[in-house]
Amino acid sequence: MSTPPGSAHTSHTSREIASQPDCWRRTAASVTDHQDVLPRLGERVAVVGCGTSWFMALAYAELRERAGQGETDSFAASRFPAGRRYDRIVALTRSGTTTEVLDLLARLRGQAPVTAVTADAGTPVADVADGVIELAYADEKSVVQTRFATTTLALLRAHLESGGPLPRGVRTIAQAAADAERAVATPLPEEMCAAEQITFLGDGWAYGLALEAGLKMREAAGAWTEAYPAMEYRHGPISIARPGRGTWVFGPAPHGLADDVARTGVAYVAESGDAAGDLDPLSDLVRAQRLAVHLAGARGLDPDRPRALSRSVVLAGAHA
Repeated sequence: MSTPPGSAHTSHTSREIASQPDCWRRTAASVTDHQDVLPRLGERVAVVGCGTSWFMALAYAELRERAGQGETDSFAASRFPAGRRYDRIVALTRSGTTTEVLDLLARLRGQAPVTAVTADAGTPVADVADGVIELAYADEKSVVQTRFATTTLALLRAHLESGGPLPRGVRTIAQAAADAERAVATPLPEEMCAAEQITFLGDGWAYGLALEAGLKMREAAGAWTEAYPAMEYRHGPISIARPGRGTWVFGPAPHGLADDVARTGVAYVAESGDAAGDLDPLSDLVRAQRLAVHLAGARGLDPDRPRALSRSVVLAGAHA
């Protein structure tokens, strides 16, 4: 039998997923090299990006505020509020060429220091940023983002570690990387491999990870997924839960949620959180990435080249 396109044996995506623990450790070790351009204690910060990068921005903004290091907002680059002032702008962009990011940074030039985190410092984002952090070792051949996004969040988390105590229940990047090694090696949840639909949930900073898990499944496997803040699930979305479908929670599950989900007959996964043996939520995202590649292979799809997607959204006629 021939190997289907996009299987875990052949895809760039699967190899990039497996490299994440090493990427996280490498980026954590580099934090001191970037202190001058990363947010300083007490600064009012806006973090912007598109798609996956926006979801990482959501997670970081929540973590930074919970750590007491300063007011932090996150925006899709196309939705940045006009006239709002910040001490620093952090832009997350793997390609360094995304039109919405470039246009926004050009408009904000001179209003606040701009730091860009990118995989390629030789791209146009360097022309509209005051400082650039290049994570070339986390770049990807796949159109689908996996390790660049998580390595960016690992860098920002490691910087929070260097600035003071982490929020309660948040692990160090060293611990997260060890968890990610388990996430790369352990079998995928069988019930999720067979589910016709999956809803991803997360509270706090893990909500951004839930959004990203859903996006990975749609991008790589064309799967029907949804994502919500965990406490919102019982306000309507639970109505689609039924046998043959799945609910996957990132981070600690709200009180009583497991019982409510169990009554629907839906498959339930909640293995990241505070308890001993749980995975760091970012490491649990690694399992969702692997699931997306698995389902792509099972459906004869290539996760490296999703339908209708490209590495960067560059809009015709637009200019920074």
